Amino acid sequence: MNESWRWFGPNDPVTIDDIRQTGATDVVSALHEVPAGEVWTLQSIREHRARIEECAPGMSRLTWSVVESIPVHEDIKLARPGHEKYVENWAVSMENLAQCGVKVICYNFMPVIDWTRTDLNLQLPSGAYALGFDQQKFAAFDLFILQRENAGADYSAMETQAAKQCFDGMSAAERAELSDNIIAGLPGKMTDSYTLDEFRAALANYQGMTKDTLRKNLFAFLAKVLPRAEAVGVKLAIHPDDPPRDMLGLPRIICTASDLELLFDALPSPSNGITLCVGTYGSRPDNDLPAMARQFGPRIHFSHLRGVTRDPLEPRSFYEAAHLDSDIDMVQVIRELLNEQRRRSQDQAHEAGIYIRPDHGHQMMDDINKTVNPGYSGIGRLKGLAEIRGVIRALTADNVELN
Repeated sequence: MNESWRWFGPNDPVTIDDIRQTGATDVVSALHEVPAGEVWTLQSIREHRARIEECAPGMSRLTWSVVESIPVHEDIKLARPGHEKYVENWAVSMENLAQCGVKVICYNFMPVIDWTRTDLNLQLPSGAYALGFDQQKFAAFDLFILQRENAGADYSAMETQAAKQCFDGMSAAERAELSDNIIAGLPGKMTDSYTLDEFRAALANYQGMTKDTLRKNLFAFLAKVLPRAEAVGVKLAIHPDDPPRDMLGLPRIICTASDLELLFDALPSPSNGITLCVGTYGSRPDNDLPAMARQFGPRIHFSHLRGVTRDPLEPRSFYEAAHLDSDIDMVQVIRELLNEQRRRSQDQAHEAGIYIRPDHGHQMMDDINKTVNPGYSGIGRLKGLAEIRGVIRALTADNVELN
């Protein structure tokens, strides 16, 4: 498997030289400065690639191997009149990346908002800080800060009462921070930052949209881009909805193994694959991650290896735990990925490797005093990568049978 590291560009506090020191060989990156729906030009791709790959003689060369992500314009998700131009721009961007040698593309189809957390600085007993999602805080935001129309229908009387108590116990600053955490955008987001009024308007665009309709729009998008992906050797790797469930009145359609079965039954193209985000899928108790890694192994082109610990009293709430110490059997997940990689190495028709990266490391040690992208500090991810690397070395030592 290919060890990779996410880099957000020249303004990322973790530099390319820092990444080189981690031992990772590949970089996951994107052109975050390009607005959603616009073409990624060959020139802009080549310039970004040069920032990553050019290095002084004698230094270890990094390779930009994975894109995370090309944004899917909201008009595509809504299938608005004229959305075809955005599909075309997305496909051209994909083809330009392939021409520059970048042939694994992670993307998602989440309406309005990208990955969502209520807490960006949740202190752990160790003193380090983690990202977290608190269902009660989220309900307080939805019901009493956003005041979404008909939001009450999504919560029981007991849940509403608990959310009200939570809201009443917050200071004005805490309410503002919660709102910013949810709608202002997190690192790697592919959606816009919103004011509350803009956010309400964006949600209103999806009023009445069902899972079936959104899934139909995803399939229509892929039906147009997958043949072109096949033609240039690109592997598309859809990321699950995070958290993987309906929220804010929005349907979510990439949440479970059943959702993936529907996707691949409808579009069996070899270019149609997944990003196995272990932490995202693992935030649902009904997702068995080792089983999913085994079932969808041939479709896994990219994997985010992180774990979450769910609240036993409210399983929709979770915090991002250490990479090997969570509710997920990470060792078994890695074993399944290694099995798949071994199968590929024996199949001349399937030479593609699986790119893996540590994800959402804790903010710890000297990084606590630094300004970092939430979830993307250097030391915490390095710890996660070291743990993952150790598992891989142990499982593959002395030709140990992996099955």
